Amino acid sequence: MTPKYAQATVALLGEDGNAMAIVARTVRALQRAGVPKEERNEYTNLALSGDYDNVITTTMMWVSCDTLEEEE
Repeated sequence: MTPKYAQATVALLGEDGNAMAIVARTVRALQRAGVPKEERNEYTNLALSGDYDNVITTTMMWVSCDTLEEEE
């Protein structure tokens, strides 16, 4: 599945795994990719609308992320 904004990349491995830290890194990546503020706000609202798994799932749907498969 191709992320909505594949040109934005976020590291999940080797970084702070706190949900708020992931959302903050993702919002910065979206901003650097030129994504409008309204879209960034939509991402934040969706990511924070559930549990930790929702943060990860939403992030992976919106941006390119590193994964364990890439590390091996």
